[in-house]
Amino acid sequence: MTRRAALALSAFLPLAGVMPRAAGARPLRIVCLDDGLAETFLMLDVTPVAVADREVWEKWVVEPPLPPEVADIGTILEPNLEFLQQLRPDIILSIPYLDGIKPLLERVAPVTTIGIYTPDGQPYQRAVEATRQLAALVGKEKEGEALIAATEAHFSDVRRQLAPLSARPVYVVNFLDPRNVRVYGRMSLFQDVFDRIGIRNAWTGETNYWGFATVGIDGLATSSDARLAYLEPLPEGAGGTLTESPVWNAMPFVRNRSIMRLPPVLMFGTLPSASRFARLLAQALMAESARG
Repeated sequence: MTRRAALALSAFLPLAGVMPRAAGARPLRIVCLDDGLAETFLMLDVTPVAVADREVWEKWVVEPPLPPEVADIGTILEPNLEFLQQLRPDIILSIPYLDGIKPLLERVAPVTTIGIYTPDGQPYQRAVEATRQLAALVGKEKEGEALIAATEAHFSDVRRQLAPLSARPVYVVNFLDPRNVRVYGRMSLFQDVFDRIGIRNAWTGETNYWGFATVGIDGLATSSDARLAYLEPLPEGAGGTLTESPVWNAMPFVRNRSIMRLPPVLMFGTLPSASRFARLLAQALMAESARG
């Protein structure tokens, strides 16, 4: 390990309450309570011993696939503490959203909190910083820098691909029900990706610090030439109800047939989710363009 890497690691590990591992020592047993941090570990070829709620991963994260040996400790706000103790983790990685249960987690193992989504915004930059922090924890500094560089290179490639298609803005939404959506804007990971691939976000309204606003479908009529990209999964029955809705059918993007369906992307993710979103949006925009 280089002197610089050792200094970075020693600066981080006291926060976690974990001493540096000697060369050849067993890997850290890491429990990850945030899917964004877990997806970063997987891209560094590090497998956590457990995450919260595997079903959420399968439904919203999708890739990278979660290895079958990763244990499920229950819901994010009510993890199974008895099972967690049986796993004998060296460290539990958490996020500010879970500060309320931190004292309970600390009875099991040292807890380190890493915030990606905060009132200060800039989730992409925080994801870069978190990548370096996690890479230092597990001695994967080179892999961490490679992941950051590959993500940036991917954005540059997508930006070149989409340059001819960048004139019209795009809404990105999740349907909550047939009448209401989460629309992503300022403070979101998706906005940071938009900025890097040269696409304008059609939503310019206020958002919370997670980067979204909850609005009725009629709230998406603020841009007459916008395209709509909506993320799977859809609520049950939403598709049929939408097609029968006068409000939906009056939307400019419906009349213009400028609607794109995207596979799931973790909207509160880190670099892997940012890269997946850029790729899937680029594929959808190019397919829409080819349809004419």
